[in-house]
Amino acid sequence: MTIPLHYGFRSLWVRRRTTLASATGIGLVVFVLAASQMLADGVRGTLLAAGRDDRALVMSHDAELEEGSRLLQSVLSLVAAAPGVRRGDDQRALVSGESVVQIPFAKRGDPQRLSSVQVRGVTEAAFALRPEVRIIEGREPKPGTGEAIIGKGIVDRYEVLALGAPVELEKGAPISVVGIFDAGGSAYESEVWMDLDALRSAMHWEGHLSTVTARLESPAAFDAFALALEADKRQGLDVHREREYYERVSRNLSRSILGLGVLVTVIFSIGAMLGAMITMHGAVVQRGREIGTLLALGFRPRQILLLFVLEAGMLAAAGAGAGVVLAALTAFIDFSTTNMFTGQELTFRFLPSAGVLVGSATVGTLVGVLGGFFPALRAARMDPVLTMRR
Repeated sequence: MTIPLHYGFRSLWVRRRTTLASATGIGLVVFVLAASQMLADGVRGTLLAAGRDDRALVMSHDAELEEGSRLLQSVLSLVAAAPGVRRGDDQRALVSGESVVQIPFAKRGDPQRLSSVQVRGVTEAAFALRPEVRIIEGREPKPGTGEAIIGKGIVDRYEVLALGAPVELEKGAPISVVGIFDAGGSAYESEVWMDLDALRSAMHWEGHLSTVTARLESPAAFDAFALALEADKRQGLDVHREREYYERVSRNLSRSILGLGVLVTVIFSIGAMLGAMITMHGAVVQRGREIGTLLALGFRPRQILLLFVLEAGMLAAAGAGAGVVLAALTAFIDFSTTNMFTGQELTFRFLPSAGVLVGSATVGTLVGVLGGFFPALRAARMDPVLTMRR
């Protein structure tokens, strides 16, 4: 003899206000847990999309980030002559010397709020070795001019970064935005690209570079390429696979996001568990005579326990389902966050996956079931005679 499940549904409906409150708490747990993982995955995916295994990044020794690296212009010719560098149709080495700097710009709609944008000084070679970068509106900047292009990820996010708009850099150098580019959803879409010499002149960096990027004949050519450049200790060079560099940058940021998300989830979980416990405790008290009647009719305590655990599970599953739906909806919205390690504002999308959504829903359901277990245990241990007298 089993207890019909409609007992549980009926009880949840009768106490729908407390049921809704408890389900909302569990939904928040699921939403925060899923969203933090989707956020970390989205940021990681955006950064990793900028790196390729057949590209190498040359930086000054012990520099952690591009903007912290400083190289002499002469390093460019050393990299071009290194073994394993791919050459274009004109037999020129596919290498790009670049300068990278963070410059604050006013956010659109709030001129008093500044946010750093990564500005990259490049030459025509930067486009040759990054085929994923393409102009989607306007045109490429002319070499030797103060023209710039902006990534589509920062369009409409800053007051002055718009097609055709004049822009003044931090130290007063005027530039003009002539194009918008797409970079396959990578971190480059959150950057401004302009002529290398114009940027170096504005920042008084003449004769220096931040990094040199080289496209290799194949990923297997990296070891010989790196060995040749790092062997000369006088130059003080560190060579990284481009993808590994962005993997390291993304790892630090995604870990911080996940850590914060887990902390908030734990706090919310405690509250949601207490909410489920209060809801189920109220159900046990309110249905005391019903429980006593079921026990008197011959239903076993473990069946009573199972009934209330299933009821808590239904409540939790409803909240978890709502949390999953809300988390999944964030995938259709563009967001931006500040990379706490570089200061750069990064535009990205939350990256949902079945594993993240199912895992988060499972955690939320377990939180609700655990919250309802002890009230269910109390119900199973009730004395039917005493209960029916009340």
